[in-house]
Parts: sequence; C-alpha cells; structure tokens
Amino acid sequence: MNTISVGELTVRHRRTVALDTVSLAFGTGVHGLLGPNGAGKTSLIRVLATVAAPAAGRVELLGRDAAAQRDRVEVRRRLGYLPQEFGYYPGFTVREFVEYVAWLKEMDPVRVAAAVERAVGRVGLADRIDAKVKSLSGGMVRRVGIAQAIVNEPELLLLDEPTAGLDPEQRVEFRALLRDVGTTSTVIVSTHLVEDVAAACSEVTLLDAGRVAYRGTTAELTALGRDSADDAANAIERGYTAALRAHRSGALR
Repeated sequence: MNTISVGELTVRHRRTVALDTVSLAFGTGVHGLLGPNGAGKTSLIRVLATVAAPAAGRVELLGRDAAAQRDRVEVRRRLGYLPQEFGYYPGFTVREFVEYVAWLKEMDPVRVAAAVERAVGRVGLADRIDAKVKSLSGGMVRRVGIAQAIVNEPELLLLDEPTAGLDPEQRVEFRALLRDVGTTSTVIVSTHLVEDVAAACSEVTLLDAGRVAYRGTTAELTALGRDSADDAANAIERGYTAALRAHRSGALR
C-alpha cells in the first residue's frame, strides 16, 4: 500500500514551472530525493507536507485526498516535516518548543511529556532539553528541528536537507535514526549529500528541471557508476552524474 501517491503533479512559481506533470508513489521505507539546485525537490516536499498547493494534479497522502481541507487536517496530525529553514521561538527551551509542536499536532496531552523526552533523546539532546534554543549551536538547532518532526511518531516523515550543519558523527547517528523510523513509516529525505542517501535510503528518486530523471534502488544507482577502483560513496556519486547525463540526453526517457 502506497503512503504517497501523486499523479500529473504540476507546481508553478509565477512563470516558472517547478514540477512538470510528475507522477510518483512511495511506500514504507526511507526514500532519497536527489537533484541539482532548482530541480523541484523542495517544491515536491512542500506539496507533500500540505503547506503548498499544486497548480494541477492529484495528491493522496495516507489514504487521504490532500485537496480536501478535512483530509489535510487529518494528514497534518500524522506527518512530520522539517523544512530547509524552520521557524522556532529562540526564547523557548528545547522541551517547550517540541511540546508546542506536539500541541499543534493535537497529540494526546497525556502522551506529550514522554513523547517529547523520547524525541529529544533520539536526536542526542537529552542533556540540553531545558536549554534555550537561542543558546544552541547551528547543528543542535537542526537536531531540535528533527526532534519536532518525529515527536508524534509520524507515519509520513518529510525532511528537506536535514543534515545541514551536522558534523560527521551526528550524520552517522541521524542515518541510523532514519533507518529505524523507516521500518514502519514512509520517510522522504531531500538532500544534496549523495552519501547520506547511499547510507540510509533504500530507494532513490532523481529530479531534474521539474521532471523525474531516474527512479531505482540505491544499489541500482550505485551500479551505474561502479568502477573497480570505486568505493560505494564514489560509485553512487558517479551513478548520480551518469543518471543525470542519461536523462538530459534522452537515454532514460
């Protein structure tokens, strides 16, 4: 069963077509969303998060029609979303901010305190839970963003450039968190870091100029760039480049 199903999706920003009749479906697991700047990744994530409406097309999320207001409200209770730039109240503590997001999601008040501590612990900030957000480093603030996205144990988790500002050790821990969440939920990770996709994702969707340039498993994308001298990280980066070139030349159409 697909958690996400979009058909003939078109998104415009004034005169620019950000997504051009895109059709995609995603189920349980961790899915990487790759592509160069301006490919349409953030536009797709925003539509899936129900914070932006498409110009045309069909969007079904968690079995609900995203065009219907009542269904959108229900979907928002069940998803988690981290945008590239997320707003927060700097005077709040980490606990207060994540609690606030839990309240916005209309979580059961009885569950909130334990859910907040669990989410903050999962991103490695248990010792800073009562610190003001404004006192944290950029990487820590990003981890607060991840905590608020997972506080409701979402069935659909949407992350736009989630590892920006994280150090290498934190990125390794984050990948493990994604794999854990992806065992029961659908996770979409939009990123420029191909190695994060290689380490955490089972499937890859590559967007280019608002269209789907490639879809396949991480192993298949790696195989496109495999050379006897390559390690896995180099191979998937070469595969990414090869897939883009093939799409632009018409070989993958």
